[in-house]
Amino acid sequence: MGQVTIYLEDEIEKKMKIAVDSSHLSKSKWIANIIKEKVTDEWPESISALSGAWKDIPTVEEMRLANGTDVKREDF
Repeated sequence: MGQVTIYLEDEIEKKMKIAVDSSHLSKSKWIANIIKEKVTDEWPESISALSGAWKDIPTVEEMRLANGTDVKREDF
């Protein structure tokens, strides 16, 4: 398992400490979770849950049905 040293501005460290305390995790685990979230190769569950939530896009044939019939073109 790798180790990383980071340097934070005082204000950012204070905000992080508040977030860490409310999460009931160690600083290391909290930061590891943030990094894991940012480098994941999968869609979040909230996005996957949207599947089927909207009507599918009509096919080209379905869109063309509304166009009607073309007028006969003149010969050259």
